[in-house]
Amino acid sequence: MNKVTAWDRVMLARKSERPKAQEYINEIFDDFIELHGDRNFGDDKAIIGGIATLDGMPVTVIGEQKGRNAKENIERNFGMPNPEGYRKALRLMKQAEKFNRPVITFIDTPGAYPGMGAEERGQGEAIARSIMEMSSLKVPIICIVIGEGSSGGALAIGVGDKVVMLENAIYSILSPEGFASILYKDSSKAKEAAENMKLTAKDLKELNIIDDIIKEPEGGAQEDFEKVAKDVKKYLLKNIKKLKGMKKEELLQKRYEKIRNFGK
Repeated sequence: MNKVTAWDRVMLARKSERPKAQEYINEIFDDFIELHGDRNFGDDKAIIGGIATLDGMPVTVIGEQKGRNAKENIERNFGMPNPEGYRKALRLMKQAEKFNRPVITFIDTPGAYPGMGAEERGQGEAIARSIMEMSSLKVPIICIVIGEGSSGGALAIGVGDKVVMLENAIYSILSPEGFASILYKDSSKAKEAAENMKLTAKDLKELNIIDDIIKEPEGGAQEDFEKVAKDVKKYLLKNIKKLKGMKKEELLQKRYEKIRNFGK
């Protein structure tokens, strides 16, 4: 694809055919056992998570799950988690820490759900606590942006020792439409906003926000999903091995330094 614009990337990241978190989990991991609920309010289907093995190594996997059609999107709340989703994710991460399992997250959300019920149940607190806890979790964390990574809804499961993006994924403070509405008072200027937001993998790598980019075939990951999943698996195996070789104190110190140096 010649001269792929930032808006082109936004459209590719949002494509309904684009592989979802569940597909990556099924393709990359073995023996996945999904775990449910936050032990407080309920089970949020916008976030899936559980225990699996990666080439025989036990890991905890968490992902934001969109649907492929209207029915699935309604069931998954269009990939927009409620507070109980983030609390479920945090429960699984703390369990991973207890049993010394690396944590792998797949990010794909237009943002945390902004409904009244979500706010009443502490959406902001759930996101903030997840970010805080991830920053000091004593096991390796690798975060992969596979589609949309928007707002605190993405950041809530996006604090890691390695943060990587697929080539056509996007990662930003909010959607281009939201950005245009706030800054330009005109949501129709979303294309212009996308160019200025520095939300593409290439932009974010240059800004030192992410560590690596995983290539996609022309037209998006869905054009050769097996190859993309294979490359993601290869990346995970290589980096988890390195991270597991570190002492916990070194792991936490490097994560702290990484966060402090964002954008430098």
